[in-house]
Amino acid sequence: MFFKHKVFGKLFNLFTKFPINDRSVSFIIDSNESFSGNLEYIKKEFEKRGDYEYNFYYKDKISLNSFKKLATSKYIFLNDNFFPFAFMNFKDESEVIQLWHAPGAFKKFGGSVENASMLKLISDNTDYLIITSRHIEDYYAEAFQIDKSKIRPLGLPRADYYFKDHDISKLKGDLIKKYDLNPDKKIILYAPTFRETSEFNNVFNYLDINRFNEELSDDYTLLLRLHPKIRKFYGDDISAASGYVDCSDYKNEQELMLISDMLITDYSSIMIEFALLNKPIIFFAYDLDNYLANERGFYLDYRNDLPGPIVYDTDELINVVKEGVDTSNLQAFVKTQFDAMDGEASKRVVDFVLNEGGQNG
Repeated sequence: MFFKHKVFGKLFNLFTKFPINDRSVSFIIDSNESFSGNLEYIKKEFEKRGDYEYNFYYKDKISLNSFKKLATSKYIFLNDNFFPFAFMNFKDESEVIQLWHAPGAFKKFGGSVENASMLKLISDNTDYLIITSRHIEDYYAEAFQIDKSKIRPLGLPRADYYFKDHDISKLKGDLIKKYDLNPDKKIILYAPTFRETSEFNNVFNYLDINRFNEELSDDYTLLLRLHPKIRKFYGDDISAASGYVDCSDYKNEQELMLISDMLITDYSSIMIEFALLNKPIIFFAYDLDNYLANERGFYLDYRNDLPGPIVYDTDELINVVKEGVDTSNLQAFVKTQFDAMDGEASKRVVDFVLNEGGQNG
């Protein structure tokens, strides 16, 4: 078990005899696309601090030069789990920082569900885990099997996006042009998540799109953004329906959230980011009983702690949209997920790494 990861670790360890380059910053990525988000924001912040050398380590490629650059980097950032870390012997001078790609704590993941022993080995080689709030430290300590002394609630770097000046009218105009939308209608973004129980992944078996449009299409356009796994395995079935706009190929999900007037989701962590925008969220949980019984579960009480109403069928969904969504508890919810909402997370992380990091190394 973990043979490939052990090989990566052994190859990496060959290069730990070389000295650390104090101006070297490495980012561990799956692909060029995975660099966007937290890692990109951290790089931009480093670029404000002087002359650094940047390296990109691709998880699925074996390159001796990449191993050497990683082993000699002073600062190493990752945005997801990387199992070879369990077998890599980083030098004390290096600082390994896990940013994690998702905000807050909603669905259980990592060591809360599986692979606890492996995650513990990875966390032993991680200096700091960056999270969005002190309120969720216990959840992340369990998920990463990491000592709480290594956790820092400094924020989500890519959430800085929402606090910058954006020309929303232009962004919306570009979207309208791309998908030939009616500019006079409000936009509802529907972003369902993937289910392990396959029968529940075709969302239009549960959302009556014809009835939805009969009641709401005069005022609203429905944009559908599928989870990549739904799109891969069930996209053909879903595309047989009509009366919606599939924006799953739209590159910038954050732009979609800025443009949209309302979010419909179910168990997706997208709702935590959308809540930052103080816009209505509806939870269309047509399979909730099955999800609670058979999927990985939640860190919060799904029926009582969400920042919006739960609906279970098309009629309930239509009624809530028509009547208007109560957003009075949105800000209270956001405060349980983010300690700071100021667009300065990237700055806090880099300030910490440059000025206070190294103490756990």
